[in-house]
Amino acid sequence: MATCDSAYMAAAESVQQFGFASVRFYRMVGTLILTRHGQSEWNKLNLFTGWKDPALTELGEAEALKGAEELKKAGYVSQAFTSDLQRAQKTLQIQLKAIGQEGISITKDQALNERDYGELTGLNKDDARKKWGEDQVHIWRRSFDVPPPGGESLKLTADRVLPYYREHILPLVKAGKSILVTAHGNSLRSLIMDLEHMSGEEIVKTELGTGVPIVYKIDEEGKVLDKQILQ
Repeated sequence: MATCDSAYMAAAESVQQFGFASVRFYRMVGTLILTRHGQSEWNKLNLFTGWKDPALTELGEAEALKGAEELKKAGYVSQAFTSDLQRAQKTLQIQLKAIGQEGISITKDQALNERDYGELTGLNKDDARKKWGEDQVHIWRRSFDVPPPGGESLKLTADRVLPYYREHILPLVKAGKSILVTAHGNSLRSLIMDLEHMSGEEIVKTELGTGVPIVYKIDEEGKVLDKQILQ
């Protein structure tokens, strides 16, 4: 029986029961791959980046390429999603070229953008600590539901990421597709929190490596069956 993209199917069993064969049907399982973009110019300068659009550094491109080598282990990718920001788009471009799949469909959307840091955007993190105090900046960065002035908390970020995921990405995965999402630390944390049923307190402590693929196997009901970090 032919498979659907990179999805795999649970083995079918046929048993003799009451004089006729009882068949257990195949079950569709899809793949969701999450990767964080490589280092950007503003990451290198220790600046709050948010929705600003700096390019990748040479190191960032190397991180994307290293992650792509690991991504080959996940097999064929059906379709890709990324944010509206070039650091994620360039990371995705490097990934797809390395795995020989530059021709697949790519969807770009602001819903997958990084968290908006509001008045912190463009500031050096050390300078922000001097202006507002170390404790306050730590609260803005690491609390789940306290946004910086004019910006988003992780909760607000999740409020835009998760509806988009459930409407546009999850149905493809549940249909057995292999979907790659290349985005940002906080937009990906929003997804991981939902996938792994984590609390706000748990997810803010979760660190994501740059360029490192995280692979989830998800069944047709949206249940996570397996998780692998490829590094």
